[in-house]
Amino acid sequence: MPIVAQSTETTDWVSRFADEVIEESERRAPGKPVVVASGLSPSGPIHLGNLREVMTPHLVADEIRRRGRRVRHLISWDDYDRYRKVPAGIAGVDETWAEHIGKPLTSVPAPKGSAYPNWAEHFKAAMTESLAQLGVEFDGISQTAQYTSGAYREQILHAMRHRHDIDAILDQYRTKKAPKKQQQKPLDEAELEAAEGSGAASEDDGSSGSAGYFPYKPYCGACGKDLTTVTSYDDDTTELSYTCTACGFAETVRLAEFDRGKLVWKVDWPMRWAYEGVVFEPSGVDHSSPGSSFQVGGQIAPLFGGQQPIGPMYAFVGISGMAKMSSSRGGVPTPADALKIMEPQLLRWLYARRRPNQSFKIAFDQEIQRLYDEWDKLAAKVADGSALPADTAAYTRAVGTAAGDLPKTPRPLPYRTLASVADITAGHEDQALRILSELDPQQPLGSLDEVRPRYDKAEAWINTHVPADQRTIVRDRPDTELLASLDEASRRSLRLLLDGLAGHWSLDGLTHLVYGVPKVQAGFSADATPKELPPEIKTAQRSFFALLYHLLVGRDTGPRLPTLLLAVGQERVRTLLGD
Repeated sequence: MPIVAQSTETTDWVSRFADEVIEESERRAPGKPVVVASGLSPSGPIHLGNLREVMTPHLVADEIRRRGRRVRHLISWDDYDRYRKVPAGIAGVDETWAEHIGKPLTSVPAPKGSAYPNWAEHFKAAMTESLAQLGVEFDGISQTAQYTSGAYREQILHAMRHRHDIDAILDQYRTKKAPKKQQQKPLDEAELEAAEGSGAASEDDGSSGSAGYFPYKPYCGACGKDLTTVTSYDDDTTELSYTCTACGFAETVRLAEFDRGKLVWKVDWPMRWAYEGVVFEPSGVDHSSPGSSFQVGGQIAPLFGGQQPIGPMYAFVGISGMAKMSSSRGGVPTPADALKIMEPQLLRWLYARRRPNQSFKIAFDQEIQRLYDEWDKLAAKVADGSALPADTAAYTRAVGTAAGDLPKTPRPLPYRTLASVADITAGHEDQALRILSELDPQQPLGSLDEVRPRYDKAEAWINTHVPADQRTIVRDRPDTELLASLDEASRRSLRLLLDGLAGHWSLDGLTHLVYGVPKVQAGFSADATPKELPPEIKTAQRSFFALLYHLLVGRDTGPRLPTLLLAVGQERVRTLLGD
């Protein structure tokens, strides 16, 4: 059954697309499995923007599976694309890699130290592992294997026979002035590259040379590069002659027997739509403007007996706390980077809750704590039935697939609390367990395994994304100078806190205590609500908190005070506060 009822499908984009895809699939190929597709080019780290190319059809395919229908999610690895440039920042890559520009990605050596046989396999491996963690079920297709095995031979010969028709379609756009792109926001080069989806949008279209137009590029038999020019072709014999502008090599081959080349991108993509029977495939901004590969492909696909898939243009995925994404610059946040600091469910949710044409950000900074708070609140609402239908649908899609739920943290304590504990304990698991056990004395933690993997993600975030000068270091000894300088009111506030420690030694208890001290000191009840208090109480609370931070960690800010107090321990708190 669908996750949500028919009445809420206007707000649940996945269910709406699933309806459309099923209807279109029945029209095109009744009784056959629904085919949805993604395309990824392993030319460098496959980043979180590219992940939208996979998650959009995955979520739709999974909804179709939930309805009991057969569906295939194809991921075409565009590993027979040319190596276009050397990505910056990839470990082990230096200027010598430039000599491989123009070769297929599977013919380029892997970065130094890699366990994989070539460049493409190196970057495919990391993405494949991340997709497994995310619960993405797919059929992978290597375009190197397809082309070199001769799987597309008939399609290539067909394209060459119809090269004049293809040229005429492409020529409609060559002479037109490129229209201004509708931009969601100002774009720089990095963001445009981050928007790349399937294939290489900037590749040429096999434009006409002196010998005419040819939609096919051979890889050179001598240097292995695609810097070749077709000089002649005979439709009857399929004899094709080419020369290489890189090394000067020339040869004549029979295309009916030749498997060392590929169709140019704007022809290759619609050919595959027809070959695979693709019904649904999203496209990035670079493929969706007038004259781009998705739009032109819709006119070329019928030449191969196919149709353009239905599917949305997807928007940018931004990053909070890291440089803008760019697959050519290195240091690009990938799904593997995100999964080091967040559980798969949260990452799935970020893609599921926004329509494809809505941009969003993935947090690597302090914002991740707020995202986790929002996620936990949603989980509570879903559990008690108070969540809105569309929110419930997004949550359900995030925590599992048609195959079952993803592995989860048995006891999901707040991420910000776990991060604070990991920060304060600096890798000492026994101390972390002690603190976490004291959060709720009624239900003490028996093992850190109960809070894993969330605890490990929070610890990784602290260790890799929080600057050293923001880490928490508890003082070794009391700040006697500061303690001696305190006025009577400050001394009294510390005494109220110290007198209440023993009776409030839990997360909730200490929260009540630290917020209550300024209230009591001003003559109000510790249980008084903000509405019952004058505005100056908030100022007094901030001053009191800053004093505690200075006495405990030598700064005016730090982890949440209740968590910090638990971490420091009663005896040490008393010493540092001058008891």
